[in-house]
Amino acid sequence: MDLADRVLSGDLRALARAGTIVENRGRAAEPLMRELFPHTGRTQLIGITGAPGAGKSTLVDQFAHHLRRENKKVGIIAVDPTSPFSGGALLGDRIRMLRHYADPGVFIRSMATRGKLGGIAKATTEMALLMDAAGLDVILIETVGVGQDEVEIARLADVTIVVLAPGMGDDVQAIKAGIMEIADVFVINKSDQPGADRLERDIKAAESRVPVVRVVATDGAGIGEALAAIRERLHAAGKRERAIENWSLRLREMLRDRLLENYSNINFHEAAAKVASREVDPYTLLDQWTS
Repeated sequence: MDLADRVLSGDLRALARAGTIVENRGRAAEPLMRELFPHTGRTQLIGITGAPGAGKSTLVDQFAHHLRRENKKVGIIAVDPTSPFSGGALLGDRIRMLRHYADPGVFIRSMATRGKLGGIAKATTEMALLMDAAGLDVILIETVGVGQDEVEIARLADVTIVVLAPGMGDDVQAIKAGIMEIADVFVINKSDQPGADRLERDIKAAESRVPVVRVVATDGAGIGEALAAIRERLHAAGKRERAIENWSLRLREMLRDRLLENYSNINFHEAAAKVASREVDPYTLLDQWTS
């Protein structure tokens, strides 16, 4: 049985191996994804984003726990900062969600951003597709937590959850222009803390049409209500329409990456020097490169 067949059978070791091939952009990555892609599109992708310290990991842990009680197979992609030494996930070796590691119904993958902005790793889409092909029912994608720039998760997820917490100095107005606008559901974590009422009022004033759910992730309070709100949004979101929009953006990104790979032998610094000194105009160079 080849690797693709093993992934399709739900073999978690094969899924881990396939994830490594895709994340490292190995030669077998594209043929593997080409073979598996027709078997995707069935899972629910839930993005969880928000500022560092808001409690995203604890919330993901609780979501996974509740979903397993419903006998759902769960995938977790935890996007971490990149180690400046190894190039791997800086926090990937920390103990995340310990109670799920021995559960064959949960697959957890830490991924490094590897310099990519927007809160997700370059291969996050492919990793989600692999988990989808392996038959996981729900995939939870926890972004790195970088603030306003963390909006690319909305291109990937069926529903995007923005996690906020009172008393963190993350005034709604300060982040409204970026991350607030991608929310399908707001979750106020640590809602037993002072300031939760004011935070809820501020969110509703800024985004009145987006549901707000209060939870205390450390003890599981409100998790069922949060999942209910997520499912309601999943039902209302129009998955096909969102998928078309997301893939339109993703295809442009893939084309750009492919073009850059095809022109990797170009000395851009030398070309830029010629343009800067007006030895050649940039339009002529582009015509030369693409003709």
